[in-house]
Amino acid sequence: MSGHGYETGRLNLPFVGIATFGKRPYVQDWTQIDADVAVMGAPFDAGTQFRAGARFGPRSVREASTLFSFGHAGAYDHEDDCTYLPESVRIVDIGDADIVHTDTARSHANICTGVKAMLAAGALPIVIGGDHSVNIPIIEAFEGQGDIHILQIDAHLDFVDERHGVRVGHGSPMRRAAEKPWVTGLTQVGIRNVSSTAREGYEAARAMGSDILSVRQARGLGMQAVIDRIPAGARVYVTLDIDGFCPSIAPGTGTPSHGGFLYYEVLEMLQAVAKRHEIVGMDLVEVAPDYDQTQSTSILAAQILLNFLGFIFEARASRQQV
Repeated sequence: MSGHGYETGRLNLPFVGIATFGKRPYVQDWTQIDADVAVMGAPFDAGTQFRAGARFGPRSVREASTLFSFGHAGAYDHEDDCTYLPESVRIVDIGDADIVHTDTARSHANICTGVKAMLAAGALPIVIGGDHSVNIPIIEAFEGQGDIHILQIDAHLDFVDERHGVRVGHGSPMRRAAEKPWVTGLTQVGIRNVSSTAREGYEAARAMGSDILSVRQARGLGMQAVIDRIPAGARVYVTLDIDGFCPSIAPGTGTPSHGGFLYYEVLEMLQAVAKRHEIVGMDLVEVAPDYDQTQSTSILAAQILLNFLGFIFEARASRQQV
């Protein structure tokens, strides 16, 4: 092909090959993780109370992420005059946690094991759900890792203590997180409309250290001011439920709630928190692709994850230069 202007080697275009996250290397052996970022799927949705289907979220988000896989030289953003995710940022995909159908305890334990493996390797853990109950074993994996503050972007408070004897459903992850001694507080943003949590849950959340803001309240403050409410110096874990977005742009979820955030609002919060705080991990949950035949929800999820990773490592590099 020489002399015809073609690139040498394999092109590896987005629509060919195996759909790992961002078409980054796959690491099957969790004892051999050597990377700055490790991405894991948690395809568990038995914690849902209505429309299931988020078990297919990791697969769909990975496939969507190939859209952003052109080369490995990074992505230039003219607004910020910055090239994000250069080749020096090593990202790997470690596959999915093993899910045992109908067995929440074993499935959650396997998710926890995967996150512990990423943390032990010194990689930033990124988990793609699955329903929001997968956050419970993720936060459990941070025991012994130091104090963390949780930034939750979501339509729902997810602060149910117990419902019908169930304490580990997708309506209870933030309650379980707040109970952990290493979780020093929560900033819960986007909470709106009729919620799955009763008034007592809101009162309990505030008593346990939550700062709760609706979409309208967040817009009134401005996205930077929302992030400024997080205590200075806090190490931040981000949990992003895709229903935090308006279903007009993210319909592929089990519990859509109108009036949510638009793309740039969430992007601005994530960029602000990456600049101001050390980010220790993230999960993105509740993408249920069967409810969105356009695949735009999965594309949005992949784009948000890759942009946030870009912000995190650009901020780390800037801090090292100071």
